[in-house]
Amino acid sequence: MSLLKHYIYHYLCCGQKINRMKALHIILIGISLLSISVRSYSQINKIQDSTIYKAELFGSAATGSNTPFWMVSNRYGVVPLDAGNGLLNAGVFHNQHFGSKFYWGAGLDLVAAVPRHRNVFIQQAYAEIGYRSMLLSIGSKERYNSLWDRNLSSGDMTQSANARPIPEINISMPEFTLVPLTKGWLQVRGDFAVGKSFDTDYLKDFANSKQTYVKNVLWHHKSFFFRIKDTENNFPLSFTAGVQHFAQWGGTSTNPRIGKQPQSFKDFIRVVFGQKGGDDATASDQINVLGSHYGSYDFKLSYTQKDWGGHFYYQHYFNDKSGMEFAYKTDGLWGIQVDLPTIPWLNKIVAEYLVTMNQSGPMHFITFDRDKWKGGRGGGNDDYYNNGEYRTGFSYFNRGVGSPLIPAPEYNTDGTLGFENNRVKSWHFGAEGNINALLSYRVLFTAMNGWGTSYFPYLNKKYGTSSLVDINYTHPRLKGWQFTGSVAADTGTMLGKSVGFSLGVTKTGLLKAWN
Repeated sequence: MSLLKHYIYHYLCCGQKINRMKALHIILIGISLLSISVRSYSQINKIQDSTIYKAELFGSAATGSNTPFWMVSNRYGVVPLDAGNGLLNAGVFHNQHFGSKFYWGAGLDLVAAVPRHRNVFIQQAYAEIGYRSMLLSIGSKERYNSLWDRNLSSGDMTQSANARPIPEINISMPEFTLVPLTKGWLQVRGDFAVGKSFDTDYLKDFANSKQTYVKNVLWHHKSFFFRIKDTENNFPLSFTAGVQHFAQWGGTSTNPRIGKQPQSFKDFIRVVFGQKGGDDATASDQINVLGSHYGSYDFKLSYTQKDWGGHFYYQHYFNDKSGMEFAYKTDGLWGIQVDLPTIPWLNKIVAEYLVTMNQSGPMHFITFDRDKWKGGRGGGNDDYYNNGEYRTGFSYFNRGVGSPLIPAPEYNTDGTLGFENNRVKSWHFGAEGNINALLSYRVLFTAMNGWGTSYFPYLNKKYGTSSLVDINYTHPRLKGWQFTGSVAADTGTMLGKSVGFSLGVTKTGLLKAWN
C-alpha cells in the first residue's frame, strides 16, 4: 500500500501529474492488495468435495461454407467455423477441501474436432489451490468473469466466452466477498494474471505469405469490481462497477526487422502499470505504452424483487488514453436484463445495443508535442481490437477474446490477420424459459451492421442477421444426461448466408464423493 499512498500524495498535494493509465493500474493493484489483506467471508463452503466427469458429443451441418454464427460464438472456441463439423469433448474435474480454510482443484478437458487445424487438443488443463476467498490457478481454465448473463448476452467486450482459454497463472478473488466494517453492504472481487499464447503453428498455417505477426505472445490481465448491495435483501437496489485491463506483450515478430520484443521483468512492470517501452522497444511503444492494451469500465444497476428483477448495464471499452478519458461519446455495450423467476415459460430476457462507430474520431496523430500539450491525447481512430505490432489483434487462435459481434480474424477469407470490421452497430436480443418439466429453450437474435475500419472502410455497408433456437431435453430417469437440438441461420452480407442444424448429447456424473 505504500506505493499507492506515495503516488496519491504527490498527485493531490504536490501537483505531480501521472499518466492516467498508470494511475489506474496503481489504484487497481493497491485495492487488490487491500482486498487480499483483509479478513473476509469465504466462498469455500460452496465447493463440493467431489470428482466429476463430463462428456459431450456434438455435430452440425449447414448450407453455407461456415457454421452459423451463434452455433460457433461464445463456446470457448470449441466448435469449428467450417460447416459440417463434429466434436467429442471429455473432461475430469476434482475439488476438495483440506483443513478448515484450504481447498484445491484440478481439471483436464480434451477435445477431438473436425475439421480443425489440429483435430485433438487440450481445452483445459489446470491445478489450483484456494485459501478462504482467494484462489491461485495455473493452466488453461474456462473462466467467466463478466457481469453480463452467460447464456443470453452477446458477449463481454473485454473478456467473453468466445475464445479458447489462454494458459496463465491467475490469482483471484473469484466471488464477490464481503468487506469488513461495511455492515454487509460492500463486496469486492478481482484477479491478476500472466499468460502465454500457444497458437503459433495455427497462425503460420492461416496467415498468407505477406503477413507478419508476433508469435509466442505474452498476456497480462487484471480486474477489480465492487458491489454495493444489501446482503440481507431488505433493500432492492444494488450497484456494481469495475475495471478490466488486458495487454499483449513480449513474443517474437516474424518480421526480422522487429524480432524479439522486450520481455524482461522490468518490461513486465511497464506493462502492468501502462508505461512506455525502453530503448529496445519499437518506436510506437516508446511513444505510447509497451505492448498492446485493451480494457473497459463496467457499470450495472440492479433492482431485485421476489418475483422479478431488472438490470441496466453499460460497458465502456477503451484501447488507449482517449478511451479512458471517455473521449468517444456513446461507444460501448448497452444492455437491459429482466429476470422473471415466477414465469416458467419466460425466465429471462436480455436486450443489448453495441456501437463502436466513434473511436475518438477518425484520425490518429501519433507524433505531437506532448510537453506542450501537457500529456494530452494525440487523436482518434482507436482501431478497436487491432494493433500495429500485434497484428493478430485481440484474439487467440483467431477467435476474438472480446465481443464476437466484432467479427474475428477467423472470418477473413484471404489469410489476413486482425479485425477488418470493428466499426459496428448491432442490436441483440435473447430469451430463455421452460416449455415443460422436461424441455427448456433459448432464443438469440442479432441484427448487425458494419462499416469496416477507419483506415480501410467498406465501400458499401455490410449487414445481416444471426439467429439461434436451442431446445434442451432432460429426463429424471436419465440422470446427468442432456440432449440439445439447435437451428440457426445467418443472412445478409456481414457473415454470409447459412442455415444450420446441430445435435448435442452431454453426460455429466459423479466419479467419487470425498467426505
